[in-house]
Amino acid sequence: MKKTLMVAALSGVFVTAAHAQSSVTLYGLIDAGITYTNNQHGHSNWQMTSGSVNGSRFGLRGAEDLGGGLKAIFTLENGFGINDGTLKQNGRLFGRQAFVGLSSNQFGAVTLGRQYDSMVDYVGPLALTGTQYGGTQFAHPFDNDNLNNSFRIDNSVKYQSANYGGFKFGALYGFSNQAAGFANNRAYSAGASYNWGGLNVAAAYMQLNSNGSTSASAAFNSGGAVSGDNTFFAQRQQTWGAGANYAFGPATVGLVYSQTNLHGLAGISQAASGMPGGIGFPTNSAQFQNFEANARYALTPALSLAAAYTYTRANLSSTHVHWNQVNLQTAYALSKRTDVYLQGVYQAANEDSIVDANINGLGAASSNNKQVAVTAGLRHRF
Repeated sequence: MKKTLMVAALSGVFVTAAHAQSSVTLYGLIDAGITYTNNQHGHSNWQMTSGSVNGSRFGLRGAEDLGGGLKAIFTLENGFGINDGTLKQNGRLFGRQAFVGLSSNQFGAVTLGRQYDSMVDYVGPLALTGTQYGGTQFAHPFDNDNLNNSFRIDNSVKYQSANYGGFKFGALYGFSNQAAGFANNRAYSAGASYNWGGLNVAAAYMQLNSNGSTSASAAFNSGGAVSGDNTFFAQRQQTWGAGANYAFGPATVGLVYSQTNLHGLAGISQAASGMPGGIGFPTNSAQFQNFEANARYALTPALSLAAAYTYTRANLSSTHVHWNQVNLQTAYALSKRTDVYLQGVYQAANEDSIVDANINGLGAASSNNKQVAVTAGLRHRF
């Protein structure tokens, strides 16, 4: 009897220890707001919005300690609209992120699945669109540099290094998954960042091959690296960027530059352009350049102010287009997990532009070269 009790007690200890070596966390964020827009296809509009700053999501994140500083890790993250309960990312169950891999304290992590590219990982946090201080509506026109993660990379293998004295780097490759078309809808990217004191600098590069489904890429492979949520229809997209932030006291200031070169451009998707059916550009090439200056300031531990100005210029169909965009936000934390915010965005294209103003995330472009949006919202994290 004593031996039986001892075996049972020891078994309980070992089971407890085994469970202590692994963990699964349920997490999420809900962002709901009311947005007024002065012009959407020629009409003013009041609408309930989801994710005006940060996309509403819930997810599961897990890790199992394998010993020797090695862990098995996974993330499954769903995106949804809080206003109607529908799935985002074109109806994907785990459209924001879905990956599994191995992580080492000394060497970094290798993961496989649907993941963010290096522009999002490294340059995105230096632009307000990649943070809680601006997010969706602060994106550069059409989110042409993907700093607001309008799309993710499917079928991807990704490496992220450990932190070596403030220096981190990583790379990603997205497979086409097509036996007879290795480069048909594939992607690759790389980036690095360095943090020292209040200074944070980063740079990244991304390339997409044959990510279009129109005449610019007639042999488009819909099962490749970017499918269904791509911004541009083009034979090749090259995006690179760099930025720097400097924090001093309660203030942080930053500069970001990004450039996107498009070859064999056929058009811009409906989701990105805010126009029914998208916008067609049967041209050999196009280029976007974005210049952003931003700042944020903590008036108190609970109250923050943020602002950004972006100048974007582009060559589309041999026509020069430029945008000026001003972004302002204030947020007040009601608790560690809940805050309210008020933000405004003003965007203006040149008057003879071949495209109308279109603030990201509103779903509909203006009928002219100017658009204003003001949003009051609530965010809750769990």
